[in-house]
Amino acid sequence: MANTLYVVVPCYKEEEVLPETAARLKDKLIGMMEYGLVSIESRIMFVNDGSSDKTWDIIRQLHEDDPIFAGVNLSRNRGHQNALLAGLMVAKEYADVTISMDADLQDDIHAMDEMIEKYHAGCDIVYGVRSKRATDSFFKRNTAVGFYRVMRALGIEVVDNHADYRLMSKRAVESLAEFREANLFLRGIVPMIGYKTDIVYYERAERFAGETKYPLKKMLALAFEGITSLTIRPIRIISVIGLLSFLVSVALLIYFIIDFARGGTVAGWASTVVSIWAIGGLQLLAIGIIGEYIGKIYMEVKGRPRYIIEQTLIETDPELDLDNQPKL
Repeated sequence: MANTLYVVVPCYKEEEVLPETAARLKDKLIGMMEYGLVSIESRIMFVNDGSSDKTWDIIRQLHEDDPIFAGVNLSRNRGHQNALLAGLMVAKEYADVTISMDADLQDDIHAMDEMIEKYHAGCDIVYGVRSKRATDSFFKRNTAVGFYRVMRALGIEVVDNHADYRLMSKRAVESLAEFREANLFLRGIVPMIGYKTDIVYYERAERFAGETKYPLKKMLALAFEGITSLTIRPIRIISVIGLLSFLVSVALLIYFIIDFARGGTVAGWASTVVSIWAIGGLQLLAIGIIGEYIGKIYMEVKGRPRYIIEQTLIETDPELDLDNQPKL
């Protein structure tokens, strides 16, 4: 018997692209059903992350017109990672396997076939990885390479050129549910789960419509969130810098004493001022990084919910008639 697949799609202000996304995903999922890759109980689940436009109205209408579409509406905007987690947690109650992807149609939906095949071959997690970055600007391409190198240097296990396009089995999602941290960076958490994994390569397309929800500022924030949520190595780096600064100061003190004994004089104010500013800047940077970790501890201790679901639209009883599907 074929497994039930839920395609989980977080949405934030996606009214421009959502109708086309729904149409393409429906055609794809029906094709997979007809081919026997997934069961006819499979669904496309859109998760509305507190959008202020007509995104939820479109999702609700899609569900009313066709039970192949399911919807989850969060009570307010909680961010992409929390919206994705909410969809996965709802989907795991119905699905044998989930595939998460963005709503902008940049991820190649045809890669899902290979993902399912690798799942049937025994993989619990299959990562969708970009085969190349030809569509990216020079700046974005090189900053992405730098990001992955920094993450690995800090001891964080990540998959290069992978965002959140991935397949996860039911037991992998159930294992993900055991991670209780409020500060989410799923690209770093999912590899911690273990189990058998594999990779599917695909070419990422241009965004079909609308504007990106991840400009440079948000990308930097996401990267910083990942680093401070998954490793304490920056604090250790601060300790090393502090120790090196102390050793340098001791060496300079010895040098000045010897130079003074020889009748020399310590020249001027420039070196003193530069030293003061350098040490002061390092101290402020260190305090800021430590404060970031303390702030995260504060949020974790509060134990606030990562998301609140206002409404769920899922119709699981009727089986789909593949020969008589309404057209979008």
